[in-house]
Order: sequence, then C-alpha cells, then structure tokens
Amino acid sequence: MSLSSPRRDQNSNAFARGKLGSSVPSLLLVGGLVLSWTLFAVFAPNDTDYEINLIVVAVVGIIFFTLGLFGLAARVEGRRRAVDRLATILVTLAFFIALTPLISLIITVVSKGAVRFDVDFFTLSMRNVVGEGGGAAHAIIGTLIMTLAASIISVPIGLLTSIYIVEYGTGKRLTKWITFFVDVMTGIPSIVAGLFAYALFEILLGPGTRVGISGSAALAVLMIPIVVRSSEEMLRLVPNELREAAYALGVPKWLTILKVVLPTSIAGITTGIMLAIARVMGETAPLLVAAGFSNDFNFNIFEDRMQSLPNFVYYSYIAQGSVPEAYLNRAWAGALTLILIVMVLNLGARLIARTFAPKLGR
Repeated sequence: MSLSSPRRDQNSNAFARGKLGSSVPSLLLVGGLVLSWTLFAVFAPNDTDYEINLIVVAVVGIIFFTLGLFGLAARVEGRRRAVDRLATILVTLAFFIALTPLISLIITVVSKGAVRFDVDFFTLSMRNVVGEGGGAAHAIIGTLIMTLAASIISVPIGLLTSIYIVEYGTGKRLTKWITFFVDVMTGIPSIVAGLFAYALFEILLGPGTRVGISGSAALAVLMIPIVVRSSEEMLRLVPNELREAAYALGVPKWLTILKVVLPTSIAGITTGIMLAIARVMGETAPLLVAAGFSNDFNFNIFEDRMQSLPNFVYYSYIAQGSVPEAYLNRAWAGALTLILIVMVLNLGARLIARTFAPKLGR
C-alpha cells in the first residue's frame, strides 16, 4: 500500500505529469485582471473626477495573464508547450480584436435605432413631414424593388458567364478577356457604376432621367463580377469524376451541367449570390446618382425617382430639419432596418443552401 500511494498521487496531480490543469488558465486570467485593477486603484491620482478605464485595466490584466501563463507553462510543461499556449492566446486575442468593432457597431445601431423602431416607421413615408413622425416604408420598398431587379439582371448573366469560363472556355482567348474584364469590374468604384447607369438611361430616355431601373442597372454592374467570381470558384470545386461519370452514361454536356454540376455546387453558388446582394444593398452613391431621391411611395421602377434605405439614412443625417433629433432617430432606425434585411437574406441563403445541397447520406 505504501508503494501504490505515491503512484496514485502522481497520476492525480497534473503538475507532476508535466501538464497544467484545465482550470489554471482561468485562474491566471482572473488573477491578472484582479492584479491590474488593484494596481490602478492603488496608484490612482487623488482626483474626484478620475475614473478607472476598464478597457486599459483589461488590456493590462491580459498582459499579466499572458506572461504568467507562459512562465508557468515553460516551468511545468516545457518551452515548446509554452510557446504553443502563447500562440493560442495571441490568435484568440486577434479574433476578439477583429470582432470588437462589429460588436460595438451592432450595439450602437440597435440602441439608437430602437427609438424609432415602431409601426409608423414601417408604414409611413416622409411625404409632407418636416419634423417628428414619418417613416421609411417608401425607402424599404424602393430598396427591395431595385435590389430584386438588379438580381434578376445580374444573376443569370453572372452564372452563365461562370459556366462558360469553367465548362466551355478552358484555354480559350475569350476566357482570358472575360476574366480580365471581370477583374476590372470588381475594382471599379461604385460611383462609376452609378454614372454609367445614369448616362445610359439619359441616352435612352432623355436628359435628367432618374428612375428606379437606372439604380438597378447600377447595382447590377456591381453585382455581376461578384456573382461570376463566386460561382466560378464553386463550379471548379465540383470533382471532374462526376462529370466523367455522366459522360460515360451518354449524358450530353449541357444536361450534365444542369443535373450534376449545378446541383452539386448550388449551396456555394447561393451563398455567393446572397453575399453579392448584401454587398450592393447598402450602396448609396450609385443610387443617389442614378435613382435620385423621393419622399413618396413609388412602386413603378420604370417611372419617376425611387428612394432607397441608404439614401434615406444619408439624407436624414445631413439634412436635419427643425427637429434634428427626429431626423437622427430615423437615420439610426433606417440603418438598423438595413442590417436586419441583410441578416434575413443571409439566413435565407443558408436555409436554401441546406435544402438544395446534395444529400450525402444513403
């Protein structure tokens, strides 16, 4: 019994095995934060207006935690394991640092936009409203209509272009030119797309024409290269063995693409399309130039100017009327609505991708 007890104690002690316990990092983190708070509290200046900055306390506490964990791990587990723990801490910190602006943005928009997140905001327009009241229903409808029209224009063009590049145009000179121009379109400023659409419809319909379809054309110019690139990458991920198996059964190429290639890559293609929609839905400059500005409802995309949510937010912020607070509240509510619409579209894309993705189980 006397010989087995030390062995049992050695197996139950993580430090004796050269490994830190699972609770040690948490205890060191709490200890680092407490030590940091204590130092700032002890050495705080004798000023009644002085307040301890919690962000600085957290940063200093994390530094103490990192140094303590690295030193303890080097002592118990060895230098290699200590360096691994240090790298894990740095990667985790980088993740949270990258996530901080997003969290801050969401908190700010939700807290300020909830003030006007009411029924009137989603049912009324800004016609004859100069102070409080009014809503953004006309802007929401305009955004949805113009984005839908832009998707109808850009998705078939972008998808067919990517199918040609991957399935038919391998090694051809035309494919190289298409790829080159798609890359150029990816990098053009959005205002250039708006000017292009405005000039095009000014030529077709007359000088000074600003209609909703013009804004849709501007958004389509921005969407096409994103759809082409994302769809192209998804089509390239389809194994060639699936195509060859279909060809071996005598299936023509166009039917192989329709029944094998597209269903296999539909999840990624759908995600890319929804990302393209989310990318253009928040554009302000091209719609300001091409579609114009309106305070009233407009359901006809081919007549008169059409309002959009980004322009609604922009004008509410820069053109504050007799009651600036009311305009700012509407601007924040419009920004929150735009974020929610994009979120719903992304959730819908994931649901569609999961529904139509090929089933791998038997």
